[in-house]
Formats: sequence, structure tokens, C-alpha cells
Amino acid sequence: MDRRAFVHSLTAAFAGASLVRRTIPGRARLDRIGLELYSVRDAMRRDPERTLAAVRAIGYNDVELLWSFGNFGRTPQQVRATLDHEGLRAPSAHIAPEIIVTDWDRSLDTAKMLGHEYLIVPSLTADTQRSLDAWRAWADKFNVAGAAARRAGIWLAFHNEPDHMKPIDGIVPYDVFLERTDPSVVRLQLDIGNMAQGGGDPFRYLGRHRDRYWSFHIKDVVADRSHDTELGKGALDIRRFLAAIPDVKHKPLYVEQEAASDELASAGVDYRYLSALEF
Repeated sequence: MDRRAFVHSLTAAFAGASLVRRTIPGRARLDRIGLELYSVRDAMRRDPERTLAAVRAIGYNDVELLWSFGNFGRTPQQVRATLDHEGLRAPSAHIAPEIIVTDWDRSLDTAKMLGHEYLIVPSLTADTQRSLDAWRAWADKFNVAGAAARRAGIWLAFHNEPDHMKPIDGIVPYDVFLERTDPSVVRLQLDIGNMAQGGGDPFRYLGRHRDRYWSFHIKDVVADRSHDTELGKGALDIRRFLAAIPDVKHKPLYVEQEAASDELASAGVDYRYLSALEF
């Protein structure tokens, strides 16, 4: 099947996503929905261009890139060309933590070329698994790198993983990081599924730090919090969470499902659920 036929077939398969939907007065729907490309990482490894075309055909407007995966073998220039060709934006990318202390200025230039507003670190080095001082040291590095990013017109942000909620010496290390980072130069991306899987309450964290969360991963989890699942099939109240986000339509928001058996099919299910959701 050639590329045009492939995209056409996907468009037809997901045509239900474009149906006109009534909105209940006083409720809202999302104008833009993004996909974290980790959700389709196997497809991206096989064929990045075809996969991005498929993601756009499903209906997604935005994607979150994975610099930590080497952009799946493509140069930043090639990635930008494909994004432009498909009509996709990439408001942010996930990066390895070492980048913020290694040639950070060049990374910021690349981010601007790709149209990023945010560079987001999803996890830290192994020493943070056993040392709160390691978390504090990284927080200090974030403050320095975040100040440089702001001068370049980019935001540095941090993303939560389940193990960030595991106490060290009776203290949650994620809380230590939040307390030590400067909100004027470091923002946060809240992964609601990861928060729940780690034993935290995404609603409570959003309520306590509502002015610090500027990007979100929307991820549902099964009742025992052991793994994620397609949106609307798990235990999290996605509608209530979206309604609680201040100015949600102006904050990058991405679907992420890490354990899908059919990556693109699940991405389609997730998109149709979220695009139809009124909150």
C-alpha cells in the first residue's frame, strides 16, 4: 500500500472522530489534543514519517517528541520537515537530564527550530533512587538551566514518574524537588496516570501546585494501579481532572498509553474518547 492510500484508509477508519457533537451549555471540550510519541514508539522505530502521518490522520494536532530516543534516527531538520508536511506541532520534547548540563545552549537553539515551548526531563539519574541530596542537587541544576532557558524563550520542565513518589528516609523525593526548584524558571508536567501508579493523588497535587503545572499527560490506569489502559476504561475521573485544570485550552496536553498491544489502534481509541469528552 502506498503512503497516500495508507493515510486515506486511516482517515476513513477514524472518521467518527470528526462527527459534529453537541456541547452541553457551560461545558467545554479540548480544541487541541496531543500524543506523546512514546505511545507509538515501536511504530516510530519502523517508519517515523508514516507513523506521524497516521497520528495526524487519527486527528491529533500535536505530538511530544523524544530526543532521548534520538528522534528515531531522524535529524531535527528532517523531523521539522515531516511535522510541517503533516500539519503537526511539537510544543515540547522529552530529553535526558544530562542535556541540561551539556551544551545546553545548542539544545535550546534546536528547540526553537523545532517550535518547542518546553523541554521536559522525565526522569533523573540512578542516584536519585536512594538519595534526597541527589534530588536537591538536580533541583539546583534545573534552576540554573531553567534561567538560561527563559533567556532563550524556552521553558524547562520536569515530568513525574511512578517511582518519584517512593519515600526516601520517610520523605517523598518529588516533594523535595518541587520545594527546591524555582517556579519562575522551572515548570512541571503532570502525568496523572504515573502519579496514581506511584500512590499519589493527581487531584491533590494539581490543587496544591496548580500554578506550576503547565503541561499534562492524560493517562488512565486500571483499578489496582498496576498498569495503564485506554482512556475511559480505567479508574481515573478524566472529566473531573480536565475541569480542574486552570486555562486548560492553553496548556499542552498529551495522551500517553505505554502498554498498548496495538499502538495506533489504542491511540485512536484514546483520541476519540478525549475529543468527545465534555467537562
